[in-house]
Amino acid sequence: MTILSIDGLSKTFDMHVLGDTQVVGLDDVSFDVQTGEFLAIVGESGSGKSSLLKCLYRTYEPNSGRVVYHGPTRDVDLASCPARTVIGLRRDVIGYTSQFLDEIPRVPAVDVVARPLVEQGHSRDDARETARDLLTALSVPRELWEAYPATFSGGERQRVNLAQAIAPRPAVLLLDEPTSALDPETRRAAIDLLSTYLDGETTVIGVFHDTNVVEAVADRVVVLDDGRLDRVVPVDEYDGEVVVE
Repeated sequence: MTILSIDGLSKTFDMHVLGDTQVVGLDDVSFDVQTGEFLAIVGESGSGKSSLLKCLYRTYEPNSGRVVYHGPTRDVDLASCPARTVIGLRRDVIGYTSQFLDEIPRVPAVDVVARPLVEQGHSRDDARETARDLLTALSVPRELWEAYPATFSGGERQRVNLAQAIAPRPAVLLLDEPTSALDPETRRAAIDLLSTYLDGETTVIGVFHDTNVVEAVADRVVVLDDGRLDRVVPVDEYDGEVVVE
């Protein structure tokens, strides 16, 4: 069953510092995403990977095209629906995380992770228990759980960020290079957690540069080239050429 239909998605950016030059981020990109699959987005630097995720999340408003979320009761075009609808879907259905933690001042790491669960109606105690389990699985030292993430290393922040994103088990999860700052051991723990905790119930669309990560988690691979869709292939047919930035 299709959960997302991307049709003719295009995004340009007006570069005022370059004399109002227009830069193409995405150019007529179309593909479908199946419920429960793990879709990896790959391509060279500047190929449109992050722009694609931000259009799906509506951080960027596309210039044209459709992004239809096929929900259990209705279809919603994320590219054109009202902002209020987008906010509701972000709260209940669609999660997003980049490689950088959007820190909340003076909030301990365990509560950063627990917050989306509390917002969904879980008790604070249950949410914090789930948060502690996720932080343990991602090898975040126990002594950091009650500390502020502003004091953490880049890799520790990235693990807190990932734990926060997956905690509520959204229907759709968008990941923008979520393991870039992790060493091989913690990267493996993150990959294992994505598989076990989400357990195929969440549709994942993730940007990755590491071939090993793509091969370990993906069902299919979307290859972008200069803002255009080059191909969509099963992971075992992907040639493995990923540019490391």
